[in-house]
Amino acid sequence: MTERLQKELNEQITAELWSANLYLSMSFYMQKEGYEGFAHWMKKQSEEEIEHACKIALYMIARGKTPKIDKIDVVPQSWKGILEVFEDTYKHEKHVSQLIDLLIKVAAEEKDNATQNFLWEFVHEQVEEEASALGILDKLRKTNPTGYLFIDAQLKKR
Repeated sequence: MTERLQKELNEQITAELWSANLYLSMSFYMQKEGYEGFAHWMKKQSEEEIEHACKIALYMIARGKTPKIDKIDVVPQSWKGILEVFEDTYKHEKHVSQLIDLLIKVAAEEKDNATQNFLWEFVHEQVEEEASALGILDKLRKTNPTGYLFIDAQLKKR
């Protein structure tokens, strides 16, 4: 694994941990607003992002490299409502997809087939993550605040 690819993977670890903090912040916001189901969904998202960071780190270790965590910037702390939270969630998932696409491009340029293969799991997962966020966003756009309670109850089951 080249130094360039190691650097990019380490940056992705940090990005995944920033994402975890973002979703945890969103979870806290939802809990404060009284939406336990939305809070639960966001907390699960946060946990998944930590898993992603660990998966990348373990992959690097298996390849004899050293994973590193850089400084994690502050995440947003408040929103104007549930709709804005999920607009940000969808936008963020699209951004993460772009980051993964860039990683695959770097792995291809560095002729690292093993890393390309490893990263395809993330590509597939990002399709699901974008679809999930967009699905919730679409439901929120089609309903009113009373309908949010129904969606909240559904997300509590995740």
